[in-house]
Amino acid sequence: MKKTLYLMRHGQTLFNVQKKNQGWCDSPLTDLGHAQARIAGRFFRDNAIHPDHFFCSTSERASDTLEDVCQEAFGEIPPYVRTRGLKEWNFGAFEGKDSFLNPKPPFGDFFVPYGGDSEKDLIDRMNTTLSSLMDDPENHIVLAVSHGAACANFLRSWKETNVVQYHPGIKNCSVFTIVYDTETRTFSCIDIFEPDFSELVAS
Repeated sequence: MKKTLYLMRHGQTLFNVQKKNQGWCDSPLTDLGHAQARIAGRFFRDNAIHPDHFFCSTSERASDTLEDVCQEAFGEIPPYVRTRGLKEWNFGAFEGKDSFLNPKPPFGDFFVPYGGDSEKDLIDRMNTTLSSLMDDPENHIVLAVSHGAACANFLRSWKETNVVQYHPGIKNCSVFTIVYDTETRTFSCIDIFEPDFSELVAS
């Protein structure tokens, strides 16, 4: 059986603007971030996409994004589940620090000595979480809001099966359409929607 996962990055946050690491620490969506999420919501509305289940990481920036998307797309906020498995990379002692202190990606095991995740930790967590969600017999069309590095590393781990490859520098509120095969338990990204925020810049 084939199921569909819409994996999405949250909207712009204060720490995005300030170029600070936000992994397991959190910062609020900016006004622009809320507007970005509403624009992404039009993707679901205009394409008549109606997920049957909704998930997001336990970070507030992810749940706020999901609520904005759903309000714009469906006119209401449906029940959703916050799950720790969709959280961002844990940067350990580098949480909240200026991002220029990071090495060039991929980060590998760089953050492990500082109490953070390794790249493998993050990939395994995302794969375990998303596989579990998609294996649930009640879930057929799923929307899951996560984070930039979490999405990037998950997608990169399925490079061999992806039809469309992600490119570095995932925009806020990008939506990845991913097919999940329940028999082979494999994921394949088939489309990437990058919202057009030009109207926000113009205004």
